[in-house]
Amino acid sequence: MAQPGSDTPNIAVFADYENVALGARDAKFDKFDINLVLERLLERGNVVVRKAYCDWSRYKSDRTALHERSFELVEVPHVKLAGKNSADIRMVVDALDLAHTKRHVGVFALITGDSDFSPLVSKLRENNKAVIGIGVRQSTSDLLVENCDEFIYYDDLIREHKPKRPRAKVEKREPKSAGNSGGGGGSGKTEGQRKAEAIELALDTVEAMFRDRSGTLWGSMVKQAIQRKKPNFSESYHGYRSFNQLLEDAEQRELLVLQKDEKSGGYIIVELGAKA
Repeated sequence: MAQPGSDTPNIAVFADYENVALGARDAKFDKFDINLVLERLLERGNVVVRKAYCDWSRYKSDRTALHERSFELVEVPHVKLAGKNSADIRMVVDALDLAHTKRHVGVFALITGDSDFSPLVSKLRENNKAVIGIGVRQSTSDLLVENCDEFIYYDDLIREHKPKRPRAKVEKREPKSAGNSGGGGGSGKTEGQRKAEAIELALDTVEAMFRDRSGTLWGSMVKQAIQRKKPNFSESYHGYRSFNQLLEDAEQRELLVLQKDEKSGGYIIVELGAKA
């Protein structure tokens, strides 16, 4: 059984920003948080295109968060063309152009609740593209939800994010010989703290991947998902020689149940452990 690597999907994200920003406001959420959406998508694959459409003169305070996550902000003046929002038209044209010219992009994530995008969803699926929709529940069209391969409600991302999973905090085990409490390249964190931080990150990622996918979950897939979310992640900084050693430590702490694949030398993650 070979470990997967090259089959990680490439995802293009298109955000009808005003639609979801207004939806979040009407649902009495805080300002729409693009980070929650990206975290979920990066657990699925590589986000290779990020575009957000809006009359940005109306949402000046939101621009920074999107710039920080490498979104291309497409300026669309707030006018109606024959009764249709011009942002919708521009987003549809760009998405279809990408679908026809970038064959390596297999998944389209549409951040909107607008039923006007249902024909776009149908056309993308007709072109063998998977479509994930993301929107605020009360302002999302049932027609749009039914047309997508999968629909993620922003409300669920908020709920999952706010009350952190009631898991006991990972014990910060310090090496017996460690008299140095300021290791880690000047970070001020001890080795025990850095190891606990890495294990927490791995457990959060494993839990999310179990929730969102079926089939075998390899340790290498977990590492890839972590690096998509945190490109500077390094197990050596956290005190481990390899990611396998990190997984073994988590198993020793009864936080993961692993199965060794003798052929590849990698680990399959069977389930969360008793103390997770």
